[in-house]
Amino acid sequence: MDGDQTYQVNSSDKDLIPLLTQVGVILGINDRILVNGIETPLDQTAPTADSLTIQIRRAVTLTLDTPGGSQTISTSALTVGQALSEAGFTLTQNDLVAPSAETPITQAMTVIFRPARDLTILVGENTVNVRSAAETVGEALAETGVPLIGFDTSFPLESEALPSDGQIRVVRVYESVSVALEPIPFQVEVTDSVDVAFGEEEIIQPGVEGIAMVRTRIRYEDGKEVSRTTEGETVMRQPQNRIVASGSKIVLAPVGGDIPYEYWYATEMYASVYSPCASGTGGCSYGTASGARAGQGIVAVDYSIYSYLAGMQVYIPGYGIATIGDTGGGPIIETAFGVPRTKWIDLGFNEGELRNMTGWVTVYFLAPAPAEIPYFLK
Repeated sequence: MDGDQTYQVNSSDKDLIPLLTQVGVILGINDRILVNGIETPLDQTAPTADSLTIQIRRAVTLTLDTPGGSQTISTSALTVGQALSEAGFTLTQNDLVAPSAETPITQAMTVIFRPARDLTILVGENTVNVRSAAETVGEALAETGVPLIGFDTSFPLESEALPSDGQIRVVRVYESVSVALEPIPFQVEVTDSVDVAFGEEEIIQPGVEGIAMVRTRIRYEDGKEVSRTTEGETVMRQPQNRIVASGSKIVLAPVGGDIPYEYWYATEMYASVYSPCASGTGGCSYGTASGARAGQGIVAVDYSIYSYLAGMQVYIPGYGIATIGDTGGGPIIETAFGVPRTKWIDLGFNEGELRNMTGWVTVYFLAPAPAEIPYFLK
């Protein structure tokens, strides 16, 4: 039998070649012979029997698509698997062979062969070792029974080729949405009022916090929170400003105790002390910005506010009554102690009578009040 041709031969010859020669059969280099269904080498003597069926299996062309590229072979193998083995390919478990290795070869065809690789898949704290011939990470995960679901992701990504080191990490991702009510702070609106004493404040409207409904998406990877994103905010109640009346009305008040002075404003100031020969100039200096002689009863303020306060009388408990008549280096105190220069006062003493009053003191600004209140006191 040679394809569609069938020959009947009566012969006592036992050798296959003379038998084939009698009917004019010529074998190709890759053809093979089956005697009574069993593959038999051409130089082998035919078995003893009353009748023999000799089948000539002609070679066909197979196109092999492999990771190394495409190649063609001439084969008379019975199956795809046999053809691959004879071509030097070793078939192992989970190799991709299409058509399957058991497919009979009856004509020229294309065969896809992808050898399986060892893969290590990390899923959280679990490790899965598999062999796969998949082309992409996603295909390997699906056939292993570890598919990506929902927001899950992998490294490399599921659309990428299998990594050269065989390591695949699966990250289980899920998201939740939190809806919470959050306060909206109110603003403070300050207005001047001639009906409120200077230095005092009166709340006209208390202020009400607003309420917002905030929608937040929380992302978890392998059970751990990795991010929060605000998706939307709905104002449920608008905040209401607090309105505060800041007094501008000058009201005189007694200092208190046995001290016969009235004041129009009192504030805390940080005090330092100096005398003519202990003023940081390196010598003795009795001159002042006002022209008065330096000593007891003359106090200094920063040069930036001196023009607003020059000549005003103040009362300082423990020091007494004084006139603002000199300037000093407020920036030094500001740098050294963090005290605003507008909150600093330098107490003058007579030479030889210097007392340590450094620290916070109450300064009473005595009547009469100025026609216009300095901006830094408001």
